[in-house]
Amino acid sequence: MLQSFNDALAFINSVIWHQVVIIFLLLVGILFTVWNRFSQWRSLTHGLGIVFGRHSEEDEPGAISHFQALSAALSATVGVGNIGGTALAIAIGGPGALLWMWIVGLLGMALKTMEVTLSMMYRQTETDGTVKGGPMWVVKRAMQRQEGQTPLLASILAGLFCVTLLIATFTGGLFFQAWNASNVTQQFFGIPAWIVGIILAAIVGLVILGGIKRIGSVASKIVPFMCGVYLVAGIYVLVINANAVPEMLGIVIQSAFSGTEASGAFVGGTLGSVFAIGMQQAFFSNESGQGSSPIVHAAAKTKEPVREGIVAGLEPFIDTIVVCTMTGLVILLSGVWNREADFELARLPAIEQLAGQWDISDTALPARTDRDWMSGDQVFCIVRTGAGPAQAPVQVTGTVVEQSGMKQIDWQPFASDEPPEIEGGGIYHTYAGASLTALAFDRAHEGLGRWLVTMATWLFGISTMISWSYYGEQSVLFLFGRKAVLPYKLLFCFGIILSCLGLVQSQTELTHLANLGTGVMLWVNIPITLLFASRAVAAHQDYWHRTAGS
Repeated sequence: MLQSFNDALAFINSVIWHQVVIIFLLLVGILFTVWNRFSQWRSLTHGLGIVFGRHSEEDEPGAISHFQALSAALSATVGVGNIGGTALAIAIGGPGALLWMWIVGLLGMALKTMEVTLSMMYRQTETDGTVKGGPMWVVKRAMQRQEGQTPLLASILAGLFCVTLLIATFTGGLFFQAWNASNVTQQFFGIPAWIVGIILAAIVGLVILGGIKRIGSVASKIVPFMCGVYLVAGIYVLVINANAVPEMLGIVIQSAFSGTEASGAFVGGTLGSVFAIGMQQAFFSNESGQGSSPIVHAAAKTKEPVREGIVAGLEPFIDTIVVCTMTGLVILLSGVWNREADFELARLPAIEQLAGQWDISDTALPARTDRDWMSGDQVFCIVRTGAGPAQAPVQVTGTVVEQSGMKQIDWQPFASDEPPEIEGGGIYHTYAGASLTALAFDRAHEGLGRWLVTMATWLFGISTMISWSYYGEQSVLFLFGRKAVLPYKLLFCFGIILSCLGLVQSQTELTHLANLGTGVMLWVNIPITLLFASRAVAAHQDYWHRTAGS
């Protein structure tokens, strides 16, 4: 059942993330960059001034400050995606994935500026002062003004966006965050995942019940602190490995255009897979083009829509160019992405063919010194499939289970046209997502990753979940009204607990789930943004004319 679900996710992602789609997204980013006169530079100059209080007045309409809006949006983007998502991109695609993440980061600044400007132009202010915004309000109010009434097309587009937003909320915004937090905590401290889920749900619930002002207040404290701590630790790793940094950057560029051969725990990545995985993880991490962060930016205090759009352009830069780069270089410099086997098996287990698939026989556990094996611990081995020189390496996942009072490894069945062979005789810890990043920091300084990444995963995960809960809340509010908000919040908190119960067992499955939410949102929001982009560009030209480019 679970395998069928994973296969279905893989098929859906192969469609919504087809390379033609990715190239189209890049072209849209280039279009907005040129059309809006390289707004990236203005975000890094004028945008920083706005964040720190220039060009703003306290009595302007809205609920939160520019800094709080940026912090709340960053709390959704600078999160476990930077720690775990970057690790997944490199673990599956190789070093070259990092270069394609940089490209999405730069082009994403233009995408984010455009979509946030539109949301500010068409946000809805209620009589009680609350503000609603996002692509659903853009398409509804923009078409309403144009036609004099809300046309059927507007209702369909707005409804579709809200549905995709809810999918992304419960996949990337909730499941990915909670799963990584529980995985890291169990991996390094042996705390059962269900306990982690209950604690996370309680913390998130206390915050989201307070609304956008509490979310903005909490995010403005968590995000700057955790970003600062994380970047200082990353800089430390780069400094002690300074001699290797230029060579590693060269490998990133080279493998981005040639792919990477299999080595150790890494099963290899073709040029196509490096390109696709790097792009997917960058879009997942910085949310450019998804239409999610415009929802929280719409609550910013300002009478100038362009100002908040320019501020929003800072998000992909901070998220991808700064934080993801730091994570990627730490992982690559440590060598954990293509590490040697963690354990050697005393003897190779048998491989049998059952029901059209191959199954490795249950395996006795090797000794470990850091802690005892726990039921649910994940490992993998490398298996060669195919025939002759065409043999391809694949990772086969194993789960520690207890049977008749004894713990052993139960391997997941896999497909192969030819009799497979286990490569070497070693097995590897499954360091999926954030736990791989933790291992990388530990390689630089024993214990650094264990504590730093666990803390970062918790704080980033919590901040991301509270922001995404707000995004989903606005979708529920738009579709069903205020009466559905409280049940939604309770369901969100329950989803956190459910996410920690081991439904996902490998980094590939985790990636499929995250990419699903990101992909469906891009498919709806990019057309909406393109439909009204000329209005945003006109607003920018008018603003810069009035401010003389200050």
